[in-house]
This record gives sequence, C-alpha cells and structure tokens, in this order.
Amino acid sequence: MITIPYLTALTTYFSYGLLFAFGQFRDFFRKIFDWWRGNNLQGYAPIVLGLEDFYTRRLYLRIQDCFGRPISSPPDAWVNVVERVSKDNNKTLKRTTNVSRCLNLGSYNYLGFAAADEYCTPRVIDSMKKFSPSTCSTRTDGGTTTLHTELEECVADFVGKPAALVTGMGYATNSAILPSLIGKGGLIISDSLNHNSIVNGARGSGATVRVFQHNTPSHLESVLRENIAEGQPRTHRPWKKIMVIVEGIYSMEGELCKLPEIVAICKKYKAYVYLDEAHSIGAIGKSGRGVCELLGVDTADVDIMMGTFTKSFGSCGGYIAGSKEVIQYLKHTCPAHLYATSISPPAAQQIISAIKVILGQDGSNRGAQKLARIRENSNFFRSELQKMGFEVLGDNDSPVMPIMLYNPAKIPAFSRECLKQNLAVVTVAFPATPLLLARARICLSAAHTREDMIKALKVISSVGDMIGIKYFPAEPKKPQLEEGPVKLD
Repeated sequence: MITIPYLTALTTYFSYGLLFAFGQFRDFFRKIFDWWRGNNLQGYAPIVLGLEDFYTRRLYLRIQDCFGRPISSPPDAWVNVVERVSKDNNKTLKRTTNVSRCLNLGSYNYLGFAAADEYCTPRVIDSMKKFSPSTCSTRTDGGTTTLHTELEECVADFVGKPAALVTGMGYATNSAILPSLIGKGGLIISDSLNHNSIVNGARGSGATVRVFQHNTPSHLESVLRENIAEGQPRTHRPWKKIMVIVEGIYSMEGELCKLPEIVAICKKYKAYVYLDEAHSIGAIGKSGRGVCELLGVDTADVDIMMGTFTKSFGSCGGYIAGSKEVIQYLKHTCPAHLYATSISPPAAQQIISAIKVILGQDGSNRGAQKLARIRENSNFFRSELQKMGFEVLGDNDSPVMPIMLYNPAKIPAFSRECLKQNLAVVTVAFPATPLLLARARICLSAAHTREDMIKALKVISSVGDMIGIKYFPAEPKKPQLEEGPVKLD
C-alpha cells in the first residue's frame, strides 16, 4: 500500500480544499444569475448533478487539455500528437492542423505490434480483402468466420487451457461474462484495486461482493474464512460458489499479482480463481504467456483466465479461457457472445499473426527478441527513475510504471511540460485513482530504443526538478543522464 508523506498529504488536501471552495463559490453565483435570467427547464430535476458533475466542471475542465489528446499516426515508439487550442478557458478544445512528433510513453504497445509489422500487416490486409472489415453480425448468427475459430484455438493453446472464447471488446469481456459465471447466492472476493470492468461485472452479477486488501494473501484468507463461516446474508446457508478475482499486472500500480499464494489459499478453501491478464498476457514470461509462466503457476490451477488483445497484440477485443464445459456454457449464456457483433476479421488476423511471431512460428526469432527487449527496457527505465528520486510503483519486469504526483497542480504541470519537450505521457487522477493518489503512468514498449529511453529520462528528470516530484534522495548523477531542458527531435 502507498504511504503518503505527511507534508505531501497535507498540501494535497489543502489544494483540493481550495479548489472545492472556489468551485462552490462560483456555483453559488451561477445559481443567482440563472435565477435572475430565468430558465426554460423550471420544474425539471437537473439531468446531471452531484459531486461527480461538480468535479467535472470545476476541476477536470481546467486541465482537460492534458487528457484525450488526439493523435494522427500509429501509436508506435514515436507518435504525432495533434495540437489543440481553447478560447474559453479549456471548456472546449479545438483541433488545429499542427502536430508535434513526440516520444510515446502512454500507449499499451508493449511488444510494438501496433505499428506496421513485416509479418502481421500483409496478412491483415489480405484478411480484409477476403472477409471485409466487419462481420455485421453476432457470433450466433452469421458472425463466425474461419478466422474466429482459428483464433480461439490459437488463444487456448497459447494460454494453456483446453478452450477459449473471444469477444470484440476487452472491457465487456469482464463486465458481460462475470454475470454469466456467478449470480445470486454466490460470493465474489475481489482485490480492492481491480479494474472497473471487474467492479461493474461483479455488481451486475447479483452475487455478494467482498473486497480484500490489495495483493494481500493473508487478508484474502481472513475474508474467505469469515464469509465461509457466516454463509449467505440472513439465511446463513452455504454459498453456491465462491470466486476470487485478481489481475496479473494491476494497470494503475504496475504490480505483479501474488498468484502462487492466492492459488494455494483458494485451493485450501475450494474457491475458484478468476485471473485477469489484460496487461500481463504477451508482455511477461519467457515466451509471453503471462504471469502464470513468470511465477511458475500451473494454468490448470487457474479456473478462468481472462485477457485482452489491446496491449501486447496490437489489436482489439478480449478472451476467456477455461475448460471446454465452461466455454461451451458461456457460448449459450454470455451476452457479449450472443448479442454483440463479433470481433473484426482483420483484428482477429492481427492477433493470430502476433501470437505466431511471439512463438517463433513465423520462422524468425523476432518474438523472443521483443520479449527480451520489453523486459530489459522496463527494468532499465524503472531503475533509472528510482535512482533519480521519483516514487515509482510496481515490480520488476512490469512494463507499467506509475510515477506518483499527488498534488492536483502537479498533474497538468507534469503533462504540459513533458509535451513542450516532445514527450507524450499519460497522467491519471480521480476517479481512476483515489483522490490523493494522482500519478503519471509510464508504459514502455519493445519498440523503444535505449536512446529513446535516455532522452525520455532526461526530460522527466528536468520536469521532476521543475515541479518538485522527486520525493526521495537521488543517487549521484551519471554523465549520460545529466539533467536540463531537452527538446526531443
């Protein structure tokens, strides 16, 4: 868990309090002017109200230029960021014709497949000519092509499960499939920092949801023991089924799941394990097979394996892998399979081709080189950031490395200053993170060269000094990482 320095917490609270007070002050006068001018919607309840709307209007809009920046190129190691201007204090933003060529540290392009690839791209183009961009149908009607069948077999073999089911959207893989796997009378025990798609899927299932402290197996066991002893609410009957849901790599923390300990506890209490490998599949492990391979966990001990194709495979959609009986059941009950348009055939071909490259089935060793490079890049970049004095979350081998910002004023400052020096980064704040735990999330790629990373480190170091986010003492500086304003060309 993150321990915030006392002074940092105090100044962060003060900053948010000041913004809240001024926002309420402005809202008060806004109500007076609205009453004075009259309103055509008198008698109607406000269509948007509450603290979420207040946060959007009075806090988010001030810095919305730091989010949702449009790009005009593939999300490769370098990306073209379209410049925007505002004439109304950031309430609206208008795109210009100007672009900035920036080093990309924000995209989930872990293995570099998001750009044109010598093996994948020609096959994707051929599949578009053969099948068209869309099936225009659900899987149960006319939306299953030979590519979809091949993809499911390929995914099942890659992750080490008997069968798999693919969907057209990664978010919907969790939110639509969880209600099909468990319902009323069941118990879901979820990590406190699981992704929003898991949260919504658990809520929509009708099952009882309990939360355990982030990545803490001992607390998971305590929650399991307590809820098994108590049984269902009111009736105290035994639970129909218990499912523990964790992620391979936590997307906002960059931490690896303590999977061996969690699997052992679930075996002890006869609970099912549901593993979300959205950020870990393809990116970690000797052959890219994810957190199970990296940590030495037998995939047979993980009942349900979920993942997405948007990170390491340069495509879209998601998958669920498990026993043949479970997958067959989901094909008859899952809304994402029954009612949603099937994954685009070119997207399916991209995934198949990317997996073949990773496994070396394209006749080259490029897949192994990509896996080695993403691991080396991640560990090098994380180590250098820590030496500079930044507070960096996550574990070694993880390509996700959050840099803690905390104070709301430092969110736009970090983002804008990096952009000025041609470095594209992603900053994350409430509601994606707790209010006090704003951060910049760095995502490394196998497409980044050592020269790219050294340039990025120089920019981040100089910006870190400028806005004061080096919360730890820095190690003696090395000549190749001398600090100072650097413009990336």
